[in-house]
Amino acid sequence: MRLLLVEDERPLAAALDDALREAGWVVDLCEDGREGLRMGVVGQYDVVVLDIMLPGMNGYDVLKHLREHKVWTPVLMLTAKDGEFDQTDAFELGADDYVTKPFSTPVLLARLQALARRGAPERPVALTAGPLSLDPTTRRVTREGREIQLTAREYALLHHLMRKAGLVQSKAEILENVWDSDYPGADNVVEVYIGYLRRKVDTPFDVKVIETVRGLGYRLNPLEVPPGA
Repeated sequence: MRLLLVEDERPLAAALDDALREAGWVVDLCEDGREGLRMGVVGQYDVVVLDIMLPGMNGYDVLKHLREHKVWTPVLMLTAKDGEFDQTDAFELGADDYVTKPFSTPVLLARLQALARRGAPERPVALTAGPLSLDPTTRRVTREGREIQLTAREYALLHHLMRKAGLVQSKAEILENVWDSDYPGADNVVEVYIGYLRRKVDTPFDVKVIETVRGLGYRLNPLEVPPGA
């Protein structure tokens, strides 16, 4: 099986390269995000192992562009516990698995074997709620044909609400799914980001899709509702 390893920490990359080859993998090693993207697009790999913090282009952008190029090869991301992004962001961008540094090499090898056996998944289906559309592959969000630019956290929040369209989501449920379950901050961060999201997804349009359910949480209506509902 052939694997692309995109990792710029040379001691770690060398150790992984040795372990992978010993386990029977054919490994192509790359230290730069842009070169990793090029290799991922033109090469035929069973799995890609992708670090987040890379020179040239970070791992999240590499993953995003791979999916935009319709490369569905399973991707395992190497994440740092104290990194700028978290595992939720990785999955929202199309990652298939992640391992947090420092990690156990046997565990990593087992996960790679599982991904290789699973093979490339089919293209994710876009989520829709009336004229609001979210494509998990390209992270493109549109409403009435107008593209909406979201931050990674705003996107993750909208993606969660759209997956649970029609269902009330409490602040605790949103925190658990969009932030880390052990998020140390106050739960009013949910209210803040709901506000950010509304200004982009609802405010420019006549009809609102994000509803506050007093005392319970928030709901994204699968069909649009009259203003003020």
